[in-house]
Amino acid sequence: MVDVGVALLVQGAMTMPFVVPRAAGLAPATWAAYGLTTLTVVPLVWRRRAPLAVLLAILLTSMVYKLALDGPGQPLPYNGLVIVYTVAVLSPPWKRLVSGVLVLIAVPVGVGLNTRSARELTFSAFVFAAAYVFGRLTDARQRAHRIEAEQVAARERARIAREMHDILSHAVSLMIVQAEAGPVAVRTAPERAEAAFDAISETGRDAMVQLRRMLGLLRDSEGGGGHERSGPEEREAYAAGLAPRAPQPGVGELPALFDRVRGSGLAVGYEVVGAERELPGAVGATVFRVVQEALTNTVRHAGARTVTVRLHYKDSDLEIRVLDDGRGPRAGYGGGGHGLVGVRERAAAHGGTAEVGAGPGGRGFEVRVRIPVPTVPDVPDVVATAEVGR
Repeated sequence: MVDVGVALLVQGAMTMPFVVPRAAGLAPATWAAYGLTTLTVVPLVWRRRAPLAVLLAILLTSMVYKLALDGPGQPLPYNGLVIVYTVAVLSPPWKRLVSGVLVLIAVPVGVGLNTRSARELTFSAFVFAAAYVFGRLTDARQRAHRIEAEQVAARERARIAREMHDILSHAVSLMIVQAEAGPVAVRTAPERAEAAFDAISETGRDAMVQLRRMLGLLRDSEGGGGHERSGPEEREAYAAGLAPRAPQPGVGELPALFDRVRGSGLAVGYEVVGAERELPGAVGATVFRVVQEALTNTVRHAGARTVTVRLHYKDSDLEIRVLDDGRGPRAGYGGGGHGLVGVRERAAAHGGTAEVGAGPGGRGFEVRVRIPVPTVPDVPDVVATAEVGR
């Protein structure tokens, strides 16, 4: 429809010399001349499908018009300018080269059949060159937009991959630890076995809720209206207030995270230093994921008995420290796997930094992240410490 509209617009411009009064001595405006003029415009309907073929058709019909009828002339070669612009935007280099050669031949020939003046030749060369340059600029802008869109999509895929990794890695690690302890507890302390199995169930349900939420957001971003097409489980999640549009977990969900980790037998301490304040949604989600990944790393690799999570609210940033009493980094440690790499990427996304390695005095393992947050007035530091528990 766009090409049809362009053709109609050009036809309107080509019609003007046929409807305005003409001076005596000029070529008559006949219906035959007008019909042939229309034939020079009709090929524009296919300009984006076959630009070079349309250029050839316009050159041929225009030449026939000039030689056979020599009807009213046009102040500008509208159809030629449109197709030259289209060739410059859409065609590969070899077609642009062929088109350039054809135009370089056609312009002097057309001027020779018309006024034979240097003024017309210079003007015609300028307007066709301008049409070509504008076409190349349009192509460059479109390619830049495509590259930018691809980069945005790649960043979004990487973000989703980090989220999926954090959710699944954390849940599976806790479930493995609890499942391995279950058989021993069944024989020695049945009440602990029951608690372990309950923790496995709770961890699995939490992971499913987070995954459903993320997949729901993906559906909404792709087509919108996700819950109308969802199945029974998704509709149940909506009814339970766990809709995919719900926000990502933030600092407020950390205590529940600690409770799940404690179910694996790891004692988790939590302290907040400074004036605690509300964080932007994206920053809060990053804090939660950083702590979650650090705890997952402790459960899977550290062999620790206790771990301490410390949030230090400063005037211009927030410092996150997760320190365990485990075996610490092994010799030749290179900075962590995908999870800890994701921690660095999350911090960098907010202009922050992340460091991982041995704790103070070489004991245990520490994850330390700094994330800039909006400045607040000076408030005396206060410390709120949660009791370390199993």
